Amino acid sequence: MSVTVREALATGAKWLEDAGVEGAERDVQILLAKAMGIEPGALLLNEDEDVHPQQFRIYDEYLAAREKFQPVSQIIGGREFWGRWFKVTRDVLDPRPDTESLVEKALEGGARQRVLDLGTGSGILAVTLAAEWPEVRVIATDISTPALEIAAENAQAHGVSGRIQFAESDWFEQVGGTFDLIVSNPPYISLAEMGDLSPDVRNWEPFLALTPGGDGLDAYRIIAAGLENYLDEGGLALFEIGFRQGADVVEIFRAAGFGKVTVSKDLSGHDRIVAVSRD
Repeated sequence: MSVTVREALATGAKWLEDAGVEGAERDVQILLAKAMGIEPGALLLNEDEDVHPQQFRIYDEYLAAREKFQPVSQIIGGREFWGRWFKVTRDVLDPRPDTESLVEKALEGGARQRVLDLGTGSGILAVTLAAEWPEVRVIATDISTPALEIAAENAQAHGVSGRIQFAESDWFEQVGGTFDLIVSNPPYISLAEMGDLSPDVRNWEPFLALTPGGDGLDAYRIIAAGLENYLDEGGLALFEIGFRQGADVVEIFRAAGFGKVTVSKDLSGHDRIVAVSRD
């Protein structure tokens, strides 16, 4: 029996809605388009066309995975960030639009020469900044070997692997030299908040990339304690934070001796980026 695009979307949306998946209509468009090898926007132009049986089987497998709350990015193998496609697996965080606020803040100050990305994950910050600044050299660290492998693949895909050095490191542990820009999106969810996360995040994304345990602030404490040794005079450090953490993270860096610490907001108006300048 043939199934049209319209019917496949309707059936898939009901399946996911019945399973309690939020944003089902959006998700099925992405999943069916991926199965058919077309852009989601093209579905509207082909609503009355039949879905090829093989494509429908793939779509059915995607829906079964999404029913279990596997993130769409993991199902289709990646996500767009700052206009570029990044490979995503269970070994790395799913790139969030909020993190684009950090990129925007970094680009405001003009091109940098040496950048350190602490906890690179899928490499979205390191790769994006290397792609935006053709002369920059980047060191990108992570404690996870599988994450570094994904980041290296993303660097290769975007033609910047020759200017990014990847290092397995627990924050500054294996880092040498100083940098005029340091960026990081560290784990910052408190242990108490982990139970409130959606199953898409809690059950499918790497635990260590989500929370350091406790109050969620330990990564900032560790970075603040060593930052002076790695940030050039006149350099800038940018950190993504949870939207309730602005005052606490500012205090951590001020207590470490940094006088110029500011907070900026994301597109939703929430505190999102802490900037630390070394005069």
